[in-house]
Amino acid sequence: MRPDCRQPGFTLLEVLVALVIAALAMGVLFSGAVSGLRAARLGGHYAEALSRARSHLAAIGPGAPLVAGAQQGDDGQGDDGQGFRWRVQISPLATAPLTAPDAAHAPRIALYAVHVAISWSMDGGARVVELDSQRIGPAPAPAP
Repeated sequence: MRPDCRQPGFTLLEVLVALVIAALAMGVLFSGAVSGLRAARLGGHYAEALSRARSHLAAIGPGAPLVAGAQQGDDGQGDDGQGFRWRVQISPLATAPLTAPDAAHAPRIALYAVHVAISWSMDGGARVVELDSQRIGPAPAPAP
């Protein structure tokens, strides 16, 4: 009786094809995971920048004097060592007398536009979060 030469199992070619398919699948999964991590990191930076912008906007509240002009500075490093820069621009939009009967001598109030921008660099590109608001305060003194 002659033994059968063909034994059940996989050929070398079938094993190589399976390994190539598995490697391609692992590459796609790895790429997706890296993209997800990058997006989560970017989302964290935007959340931190938005929080910093809201903080700068809240600092320009009822108790703080409104002075037309621009201010800027460095907010220091975030959780991952990235630096955040800020810029606040305040400009008067309109003025009106506070009381109507004697408008010539009445104190005046003004509506101010407030623009806050927080910027940082990430992955070789510049990122910015901007908030705009309006505040009411004393009108600037008239120029002599």
